Amino acid sequence: MKWIFIIHIVNMNLASIDLNLLVAFEALYETRNVTLAGQRLHRAQPSVSNALNRLRALFQDELFVRTAAGMLPTQRADALIPAIRQALAQIRLALEQGVKFDPANAAAQRFTIAASDYTDIVLVPFIVARLRHEAPQIDLRVARLDRAAIWQQLDDGTVDIAIGGHLAPPKRMLVTPLYDERLICIADRRHPGLPGGSLDLRAYIELPHALFVPSDDSSSRGVVDVTLAGLGLRRRVAATFAHIVALPQAVAGTDLVATLAERVAVRLAGKQVVLYPLPNRLCSTRCRQNWVIIVSA
Repeated sequence: MKWIFIIHIVNMNLASIDLNLLVAFEALYETRNVTLAGQRLHRAQPSVSNALNRLRALFQDELFVRTAAGMLPTQRADALIPAIRQALAQIRLALEQGVKFDPANAAAQRFTIAASDYTDIVLVPFIVARLRHEAPQIDLRVARLDRAAIWQQLDDGTVDIAIGGHLAPPKRMLVTPLYDERLICIADRRHPGLPGGSLDLRAYIELPHALFVPSDDSSSRGVVDVTLAGLGLRRRVAATFAHIVALPQAVAGTDLVATLAERVAVRLAGKQVVLYPLPNRLCSTRCRQNWVIIVSA
């Protein structure tokens, strides 16, 4: 599709094309709103509306259709955006050659981070605080990390950075390790099956578990289950949840226990929930989570 876009532009009269129209296209696609696009571009709403009319004439398509949910892109707009983003990125890169990046004065830039639930809880607050302090003019979009689509999103520029654990990026991606995260078990403070305040392997597998499942594949197995299977053991997963923030609420006041990343547990566990180290035989490298930052090369 990128080549189709390039051929389409070549067949036009390049001298008649205003690159600012492509910038407006990008802003409209990302904001879905003429007013918000104008604010990002520091242009009045009539100016953006005029740019949209010129884009429609240029590409002979409506591109954006007004609905109750905003200006939704047409199929043609969806097909054009990857190549337009790539073209604009190349132009910006060329213009920035030899120019030192100054976060404090960087304006009209917007970055998209694909973040897991863990990243939202543990890392995003620090990222936002740092940006607001050192680069207040930069805009940030935090999107859900879609493990099935993330590599294509990084390639086509719809996502700038991915942050998560248990990711296996292709070799073309640039990976920066952050740290290893260990898993920990949480339970209600008055859990009837843990009177002694300790958790051995036998007790762990006999208790009913709540499990965070970040995908939509109806799975009831996690990394702990893989480790248990290697030991010839199996636990009962009594409830699964699509969001990690649900786990402390699920175990509070019930007989459920849950295993999750320690930094998340520390932040989310209230007074009714206590933390237990995993049984020693589960504390293998497979039960650690290597959190990384990934960008497209």
